Amino acid sequence: MQQSEQPVLRDIVLVGGGHSHVGVLRRFGMHPVPGVRLTLICRDTHTPYSGMLPGYIAGHYGYDDVHIDLRRLAEFAGARFYSDEAVGLDRDAGKVICRGRPSVPYDRVSINIGSAPQTGRVTGASEHAVPVKPIHQFNDRWMALLERVRQHPGKTRIVVVGGGAGGVELVLAMQYRLRHELQALGRDPDELEFHLFNRGEDVLATHSPKVRGIFERTLAARGVKLHKGVEVNEVEAGVVATSDGQRLDAHEVVWVTNAGGPEWLRDTGLDLDDGGFIQVRSTLQTVTDESVFAAGDIASMVDSPREKAGVFAVRMGPPLAENLRRSVAGRRLKPYCPQRHWLALISTGDQYAVGSRGRMGFEGDWVWRWKDWIDRRFMAKYNELPAMDEDSKGGSGNKAPHLPLEQEEAQQAISAVAMRCGGCGAKVGASTLSRALGMLRPVERDDVLIGLHAPDDAAVVRVPPGKAMVHTVDFFRAFVDDPYVFGKVAANHALGDIFAMGAEAQTATAIATVPQGLEAKVEDTVYQMMAGAMEGLNDANCALVGGHTGEGKELALGFAVNGLIDENADAVMRKGGMQPGDILVLTKPIGTGTLFAAHPRLEARGRWIDGALTSMCLSNRVAADCLHRRGATACTDVTGFGLLGHLVEMTKPSGVDAEIDLAALPVLDGAEELVARGIVSSLQPANVRLRRAIHNQSAVVEHPRYPLVFDPQTAGGLLASVPAEQAEACVAELRGLGYPETVIVGRVRAQGEPLEPITLNP
Repeated sequence: MQQSEQPVLRDIVLVGGGHSHVGVLRRFGMHPVPGVRLTLICRDTHTPYSGMLPGYIAGHYGYDDVHIDLRRLAEFAGARFYSDEAVGLDRDAGKVICRGRPSVPYDRVSINIGSAPQTGRVTGASEHAVPVKPIHQFNDRWMALLERVRQHPGKTRIVVVGGGAGGVELVLAMQYRLRHELQALGRDPDELEFHLFNRGEDVLATHSPKVRGIFERTLAARGVKLHKGVEVNEVEAGVVATSDGQRLDAHEVVWVTNAGGPEWLRDTGLDLDDGGFIQVRSTLQTVTDESVFAAGDIASMVDSPREKAGVFAVRMGPPLAENLRRSVAGRRLKPYCPQRHWLALISTGDQYAVGSRGRMGFEGDWVWRWKDWIDRRFMAKYNELPAMDEDSKGGSGNKAPHLPLEQEEAQQAISAVAMRCGGCGAKVGASTLSRALGMLRPVERDDVLIGLHAPDDAAVVRVPPGKAMVHTVDFFRAFVDDPYVFGKVAANHALGDIFAMGAEAQTATAIATVPQGLEAKVEDTVYQMMAGAMEGLNDANCALVGGHTGEGKELALGFAVNGLIDENADAVMRKGGMQPGDILVLTKPIGTGTLFAAHPRLEARGRWIDGALTSMCLSNRVAADCLHRRGATACTDVTGFGLLGHLVEMTKPSGVDAEIDLAALPVLDGAEELVARGIVSSLQPANVRLRRAIHNQSAVVEHPRYPLVFDPQTAGGLLASVPAEQAEACVAELRGLGYPETVIVGRVRAQGEPLEPITLNP
């Protein structure tokens, strides 16, 4: 996570990870603007490049060849990456409404979310057809379709609806791939039958007669049955009905026509065209609201209408980035006028392509090689990011920005920030804090007599009869650029010790530091962070009763958590109760330390970070209850000392040895690859000192997972010793309760008993 020391004065929010926005992110990464913060809101971490998607479907490219890693690109740009989906725009409040998180404030917002086939306009299409767009969602649908064809015995009839360039290119790519798939399975590729429906009389209607002729001949030669001037007006399960009275049996229906904007745009008050696309001026600002921009397929240029083509989305990137800079600086914007004619290179699925520009048309395998070279060069710009000096990352900038904010306005804002009483150690203003916390709804408990519902100098909490108190505290700086997700993880991490003891959480007191900034920016950061934390606390029925928030260089959050447990000593799951013969169970995969060491170095794939955050946001509450019911003899949560360090803490007081099966360890995607490249957490060296506890170190030091036993975890899983007769049932139950990575990782032995893969001295 790249931190900027420059106070945030303006927020630019990018909605969607389309081709225009990846261009904006790269340009801001190369030339950051001090005082301007970017936030990208996108449900998917990897966005496909549409120009290479047919080649991917045909099997010529792998997944990573055709996808841009948005999380990694955002990190390069110093932008916050919010993994969510926009579902609305509150223009009066200046906020993007999201599906699964608090709304995100903006000073300028840009929308680049592509288009989607309007399957709802045809009866049954939404239920029984596979829409190609939005293309960032198509991969899962394509993988499912591919598997269904593989598993379907005998004849398979596939119908593609839409005879534009996208539909023609898609049907040829699918046909090429699926025939090869059946051949590889030893089946007859002629089991496949393809139909392409086009409601117009010409396929590729916007291209020249020569290009149309080439593709009609290609479709015929490849055995694709072309239905011209025929519209599909109903789709049933296994049947398509057409305007000429046909009822054609179809095992798969793929929809590549009638694209439009998402329904939520209609509630924004923005002017839309007949297709539901946002109307924009030549500056790429909407005609309705100058603080709202749009680009790519979702934009409809009023002054220069053009068809929906990826080339325009790509070329809108530079002018969009420039005009966003100019807009936040209060400068005059530059008009963008797209070219009237452009070169389209359209593949036929078999490493052959057709070139089209105006009235020209040409074809050959050399055109495919040319297209492949152009596409790979484009992708390299976003997946092979240039190295940046430390002070040029995160918006601090060692390069002069193109356009600073208006000097007088910026100076006033920075002066207002600098005049804080007490500098970086000062409290956040009472009004700012009260507004942020006032929007939160902490759970209410009868045993909390005085808390946030009636603030005082301190909270007052009752301890129920027969209960003992359990206390713990945790605090750490943000390692991810989304304060909402960070708050979730921080709360989970702090609650872990309570759950590991077998206790129930009662109350939490927060302590946080927030970077200096304008009051509204600080307020939103506090709110976003505490909203995430509140989800975890409320889920645990843990009441937030107070805290302290101050200004500091970095965003950080911690909690002092109180819990309750029966006074009966047998109710406590301690570290020191392991018994020889017990089985070691681990409920979550390891590897968060190396993954978040790699992330700011741009060495981790975005989906690896997604997987780690999903694991870290998973509460240990239910797992702890299960382990307690299953008679766990000892338990701890795996955090900063790593798996080995916490296991040593268990074996020492228990007076036993333990054995770990390295091959059985659950590991987060990417972690093993990263430690093999020597990328480890800065805390790892301290943990490695515990290697002296390993009896047969020489036998295991070369194992690829050996370094991960030292990897420090954040919000890690529970490590427990369970009686052998309960182990298998315990693992099965934990997996059923939502801990799918739960595995048996080893066993407990008496001291001195012969041991195997990794053994520990007490």
